[in-house]
Amino acid sequence: MKTFRGTYTVMITPFDETGELDLPALRRFVDWQIEQGIHGLIPLGSTGEFLSLSDDEHVALAETVIRQAAGRVPVLIGTGAEDTRESVRLSRRAEALGADGVMIIPPFYSTPTDDELVHHYKTIGDAIGIPIMVYNNPATANVDLKPQLVARIAEIPNCLYIKESTLEVTRVRDIVRLCGDKMTVFGGILGFESFVEGAQGWVAVASNIAPAPLARLFELVADKEEIREARDLYLRYLPLIEFVGGQYYVAGSKALLRHMGSPVGNPRPPRLPLPAERDAMARDIVRALDLAFRQAA
Repeated sequence: MKTFRGTYTVMITPFDETGELDLPALRRFVDWQIEQGIHGLIPLGSTGEFLSLSDDEHVALAETVIRQAAGRVPVLIGTGAEDTRESVRLSRRAEALGADGVMIIPPFYSTPTDDELVHHYKTIGDAIGIPIMVYNNPATANVDLKPQLVARIAEIPNCLYIKESTLEVTRVRDIVRLCGDKMTVFGGILGFESFVEGAQGWVAVASNIAPAPLARLFELVADKEEIREARDLYLRYLPLIEFVGGQYYVAGSKALLRHMGSPVGNPRPPRLPLPAERDAMARDIVRALDLAFRQAA
């Protein structure tokens, strides 16, 4: 069983000009991310538009990323669903495809109680043999996995990781304090701040665009304890991080990649391409940070 640590990209899903999956672009994107030094990849998350993909597309996308990564970095597959049985099915399939783990957001419509959430994750955990990264994002899931509840979930043997996506960075501290080595924290929205509080990773949107510097950001804090240098790097890339941190996180990421020379299509409706003024902001960010999609020869 692999240990997960570092900056993991929650991946965009490339589409072609007709709106269909672009698997060649996906393979190029996986190679580029790994060549740039990313520590892990997570397809079929929110940034990957998992709710806008068919079941067959889920399989094609997961299979392509796992095969193209070829063990070079860990690959976790998003397997969240409203129905516990469906999340079990998706998680078992991800394991069969060769995923190193799964990332699971709570049921996002039924607003389950704490006991129901524990049962949900335990049922999935009992059904698979790979690690689960619990995903706390109350803004989209309509439930909040607070540290005390996370401590209960951490008693499930393979619920070993959590993506903590709130702006309350002290939650990282509290999860570490309450769970000890039973639950490893990855930041969601906040990377640098979460590392300082003891997170051992970051599930990042912005690393779709800048994998190398955001992987280095983790290494500077967690491995070298070079906080000042890390903070300077963080502040340099903060405009990019903030640009993909709001409602335009999918369309914004795809626009940035297009301006970098890597067209990955538009998001699927109901998401729309960026308005002209924000697209211009994306272009300016790419120019200011001198970003480009360059693959190793």
